[in-house]
Amino acid sequence: MERVEVSVIVPAYNEVENVLPLYEEFNEFFKKHGIDNWEVIYVDDGSNDGTYEKAIEHAPNYPFVRVFKHARNLGKTAAIITGFEHSRGQYIAIYDADLQFIPEDILKMVETMKRKGYDLVTGKKVGEYEKKLVSSIYNTLNRILFKVPVSDMNSMKVLRREVLEDIPLRKEWHRYMVALAWVYGYSVGEIPITLRPRRAGRSKYRGIGRVFVGLADLVAVWLYTTFISKPLLTFGSVGLIFISAGIVIGGVGVWMRLHGHGYRPLLFLVVLLLTIGTIFWVLALLGEVVASVYDEIRKVRRLVKGKKQSPL
Repeated sequence: MERVEVSVIVPAYNEVENVLPLYEEFNEFFKKHGIDNWEVIYVDDGSNDGTYEKAIEHAPNYPFVRVFKHARNLGKTAAIITGFEHSRGQYIAIYDADLQFIPEDILKMVETMKRKGYDLVTGKKVGEYEKKLVSSIYNTLNRILFKVPVSDMNSMKVLRREVLEDIPLRKEWHRYMVALAWVYGYSVGEIPITLRPRRAGRSKYRGIGRVFVGLADLVAVWLYTTFISKPLLTFGSVGLIFISAGIVIGGVGVWMRLHGHGYRPLLFLVVLLLTIGTIFWVLALLGEVVASVYDEIRKVRRLVKGKKQSPL
């Protein structure tokens, strides 16, 4: 397939009113800047309001658009993966279908990546938006847990193709693409971008339940990245704490027994602590094996990719 410079992936769910305005906005943007080597990949994530039908109906009038569909709603991460599998760009932009961002900022982000050598650039939203407090808490926790040197990780992003090929993306992990890229050793940057009010429709990420899901996913990503990078340290440390506690309490039990104060429940507690500690150490050793295999798989993937890209 012919390679293009930038693939703009647009995950969409029930955005029928925004389909044509999005096509038109990119059409005007491409004409203004004389761009003919970008593509827009519109992925309908199982909409039930006619989004896919509208996207397909108007796509022939916009040669830069390609449309794909999920049979049912699988989530934004799955839509991004589907778009990526069909993309041809050297740079991948993740662009929301609600038109709150502007195409001009994608160009600025690509230029920043070229100029400064970043592997990923995220946008720092400038403007009023809902859930500002929740977003602030989420970003703060990300910076604390992952030490990411950017302030807004839940915004529009542009990243090099190899980053998206390398980082793991499970359901709803699109929120952590910046953190995952950083943990995997890629450079990340940030520039201010414009945030507009939603043009039509309503946000799909509403309700207090989304907060708890986000926090649960945050912990899952942290445990995953910690486990993969340092399993022996992670689980071994916990195991050492339990084993140490068992030894200390066992010593106290022996001292009490020698002084005529035998207390059988202490013996059961010692056995429990030592057993749990041993289990964690076994998990730590197994984790090291898994991490080693994972590292080898990543090396093979890089080798295969390098061979595919090398001239014959």
